[in-house]
Amino acid sequence: MLADGQLTQLHPLSELDHPLILKATESIGTDLSEDSDEGRIRGSTLLHLREIKISQWRGGVWCDPKTGVNWLLVAGLAKNNHTAFDDFYVEIERAEAAGSTSDWLPSNEDLRLLKQETSARLLTEWELSVQRDMLGTLRAVAGGGSARLVVPHPLEAKGILAQLTIEVTPVRDFDYEADEIQLTVETEAQFKGSNLEWQLILRALISLSPPEQGWDRLDSEFTNIAEPGAWQRRVQLLETITASGELAQSQPGQQAHYTHTKHLAGSTIEGTGVRALCGAFFVPRQDHESLPSCPQCTERLDKIPAE
Repeated sequence: MLADGQLTQLHPLSELDHPLILKATESIGTDLSEDSDEGRIRGSTLLHLREIKISQWRGGVWCDPKTGVNWLLVAGLAKNNHTAFDDFYVEIERAEAAGSTSDWLPSNEDLRLLKQETSARLLTEWELSVQRDMLGTLRAVAGGGSARLVVPHPLEAKGILAQLTIEVTPVRDFDYEADEIQLTVETEAQFKGSNLEWQLILRALISLSPPEQGWDRLDSEFTNIAEPGAWQRRVQLLETITASGELAQSQPGQQAHYTHTKHLAGSTIEGTGVRALCGAFFVPRQDHESLPSCPQCTERLDKIPAE
């Protein structure tokens, strides 16, 4: 993938399963007093490189003085007691003598990839935070009741993104028993209709109940129905997922639905939700031709007069 330039499929680069990368991220962090590297590489004077060792692997980490970001600039193997031509230390000395160690410094493309990975990491951490808050809120109301949750924008300076209200209503009639749930999303005006709003909505819905086609929507209200005790069981499962630092995964729908074509194209590109003829709310991202048609959608489509 590196040779083909397919770097996006390797993200995050700092978590690639290579012993030297893992050792570098483990040894060097934001607090110098807690670092466990091998100290400075003496053969490198033009660049201050801190040495990483694991087995035969050697690496040199440079800290950008402007940003404080640590970069693993150079890596190689210790060979033949440092007498081989391609020994890690011999290569550093050769580059030092040629004055070419500056070639190892991050390029503009490296800086672009760093920004991309930083943004992705912030969004993932934000989604995990939303999931943790959803867990705590669902735990409080799983048996019945209502609770409110304030969700901050991923960028702290932008303040509040939205407020969520979760309400669970146990229904115990003679011929009907269920636990009904409603999620109400009140998004701040400046963020309404944004991709971030939809990302929040999807993360909240997946946290509560991951089947994509299980939710009904009316404006900013999303409702679902489950058998008694289902939300308590969801709390237990969500606790396990969240404790391991994982995001709950969505479960794709089992049927192909019909919706208006003018809504479909934009929603497919942007990942936003649409309403099917049967009333189901879903995000159109599956190959509908591989799924059986929804009988209720088909019935309602047949009743629409042909133009």
